[in-house]
Amino acid sequence: MGRVIIGMDPHKRSATIEIINDREQILAQGRFATDRDGYQAMLKVGRQHKDRVWAVEGCSGIGRHIAQRLVADGETVIDVPAKLSARARVFDTGQGRKTDPVDAHSVAVAALRAKGLREVAVDDATIALRLLVDRRDGLGHARTDLLNRIHKLLLELVPGGAKTFLSAPQARTLLNTVRPRDLVGSTRRRLTSELITELAQVDKKIKAANKELSELVAATGSGLQDLNGIGPSGAARLIGDVGDVSRFATRGHFAAWNGTAPLDASSGDQKRHRLSRAGNRRINRVLHIMAIVQMRHDTEGRAYYRRKLAAGKTPMEAIRCLKRRLSDVVYKQMIKDAASARTGPGGHVGTTLQSSAADPIPMVDTSEQSLPGPAEPQPRTPLLAAS
Repeated sequence: MGRVIIGMDPHKRSATIEIINDREQILAQGRFATDRDGYQAMLKVGRQHKDRVWAVEGCSGIGRHIAQRLVADGETVIDVPAKLSARARVFDTGQGRKTDPVDAHSVAVAALRAKGLREVAVDDATIALRLLVDRRDGLGHARTDLLNRIHKLLLELVPGGAKTFLSAPQARTLLNTVRPRDLVGSTRRRLTSELITELAQVDKKIKAANKELSELVAATGSGLQDLNGIGPSGAARLIGDVGDVSRFATRGHFAAWNGTAPLDASSGDQKRHRLSRAGNRRINRVLHIMAIVQMRHDTEGRAYYRRKLAAGKTPMEAIRCLKRRLSDVVYKQMIKDAASARTGPGGHVGTTLQSSAADPIPMVDTSEQSLPGPAEPQPRTPLLAAS
């Protein structure tokens, strides 16, 4: 018997599978719980076929837990994107109805027909970085919320309120200057004191999280923190979300993925591009922070930004151009880090991809669009004279 595909539609507490051969003939179906007994029963059914491949939908999302268990047990698992399985379901019979068995069949068929699907590997340091940077971002949001509430209460306790950038010790010092005697004022002061205590605790956790992120990023051997405007959190976000940078064939593909490449909106002889709202917004935010930091200091990024302003760009358009350049800088650094990891210390890195040969500073006058560029303008056909 040839190779079989075990398509799976995963959920939190259950998984529906369908086993098909290379001629898309259904060999078995079933629904199993994802607890220990249900998982073992599903594994037993799958292992009845020697040459097997598990195709799991959404291995970076809802299917991660079951895919990682299969990989840990020595099974071969490939990740089937949800859009790919949905396309297979639409073009199949059954009017595209969405049920768990239909979804499992669509996943199996998509895995059989598609080429180049990603094979799932055991979670590594990049997953740990992603988890830690998610925690760090959550602490940052919590700190912002606490500061907003402290500012609101201090405005009602102190004439004029507090300054914008306020630390916990500064807020405590300011609070000690007021001694309200009425019930409402005393309540405000007590709540403010509690919030300041919480702010100090969050600041302590943020400091510890930054230290841990710095150590983990340094352990990966990445040089992202050497780039102006990228700190431990930004480097960890890039490493965690990007993963294997070689999956982006060119810097244009990387820019399209992170949303810094403008979209072609040309029509006829009118050539124009518009802002992309798509892409990974977390990475886009890292690049935005990087651009703002470079604009505030005497850097090549700041000089590039000013040249764009002098050329007639608006401030927002100039920032977008700078982010597009910085995307190339980050891409080149990650390609360099990946090559260094492959060759080891003392190995020759060289240029891995032709498109990665960008300057380390945003000065190269390359296209601001994702590759390929717009088509060359063609001469218009002359209109016939009216008779």
